[in-house]
Amino acid sequence: MFNLKTIAIILFVLMYILMITLPKRRHIVALSTAAVFVILGILPLNEVFGAIDWNVLMMIFGTMVIVDYFIESKMPNRIAEMLLDLAPNVLWVTILMSLFSGFISAFIDNVATVLMVAPVGLAICKKLKISPVPMIICIAVSSNLQGAATLVGDTTSIMLAAAAKMDFNDFFWMEGHPGIFFAVELGAIATVPIMMIMFRKDKEPVSSDERTTVTDYVPTIMMLGHVVLLIAASFIPEKPDITNGVICMVCGIINIVWEIFLSKGTDSMWHSLKAIDYDTMLLLGGLFCVIAGITKVGIIDDLANFIASAGKGNVFLLYTVIVFGSVVISAFIDNIPYVATMLPVLASLSAVMNVSPLLLYFGLLIGATLGGNLTPIGASANIAGVGMLRKEGYEVSFGDFMKIGVPFTLTAVCVGYLFIWLVYSGA
Repeated sequence: MFNLKTIAIILFVLMYILMITLPKRRHIVALSTAAVFVILGILPLNEVFGAIDWNVLMMIFGTMVIVDYFIESKMPNRIAEMLLDLAPNVLWVTILMSLFSGFISAFIDNVATVLMVAPVGLAICKKLKISPVPMIICIAVSSNLQGAATLVGDTTSIMLAAAAKMDFNDFFWMEGHPGIFFAVELGAIATVPIMMIMFRKDKEPVSSDERTTVTDYVPTIMMLGHVVLLIAASFIPEKPDITNGVICMVCGIINIVWEIFLSKGTDSMWHSLKAIDYDTMLLLGGLFCVIAGITKVGIIDDLANFIASAGKGNVFLLYTVIVFGSVVISAFIDNIPYVATMLPVLASLSAVMNVSPLLLYFGLLIGATLGGNLTPIGASANIAGVGMLRKEGYEVSFGDFMKIGVPFTLTAVCVGYLFIWLVYSGA
């Protein structure tokens, strides 16, 4: 007969296979696996509530509400138009739009960033009668690139913060060292020369006569306000674990109440609530339970010991494998379940190897977040960008995407990889 550990391993592997083969049903697969775990006693029913990281789910919910109102206010379009005024030609439009999408994605979900920045790029390319493919791909990969820069930039960042007990400020300065923000930003800066080489022939002049009118400045205030509050909360000692989640939820609710008052109706509220990615939240809820179950039966510790023995005590080798292994894996499968699985493994591994968990955590995030840029299916933002191009009549092959995605990814990953090692290997 199989023992609980063996059954848990089989179910976990089966879950991953089904999530890869049924990408639109990932949340159902994860929740079903969690339910089986509870039924079989791998995770006791009375531990389910505690297994779920409610702080993470609350942060995602509140931030998505604020982001939707921010997009609807037209403020991002106005900012993009101001950037166009600074660009002398198509080359610099591509660079500035890429950097702009990267900056925005440090605070806003990557897919949302693509959905609000890419249409501006499409309009520019139509006006100049040039192919929008290179510019849209750059916008998509840049949005992925900087998602790991801050606490609210990406779901994986929120998950990392929960695992490492990090606050907003810790992404900038962690335990006396520069944080992962600088690793990501240095990688982003390093991609500028790459774009200058790839698009060196795009010297057509550009101009913009359009001026978008911002419909409401409150969402912008709330966007900035919830970031400021997260920063302030970083200085509160021994605060409740759900503090960041409460901040995001409260700011989102305030924004909803304001919009109801402003429009004298609830249409905007329903639009915002429908825009929330409930599938991802359900996926995470299921994954939290599954990971709690495999941790409880000892699989996480076994895996950590196996990796440690395979690396023969060589921390640099393990760090390298974690970073570049994550790049390859994330190029083909979603990084959310991968990161959710690996975080507890790396926590155990750091204890076994007697090394700072931050080195492994940050290496994981660099590889998993940036690795999705290798292929058009490696990240949701890439899928969104390619989908927009398809609607415009442009089919993007793997080869077309990888001509831009590969140099972007390798450049940014190598810079971040070296930065994290130099800063945290001796921490």
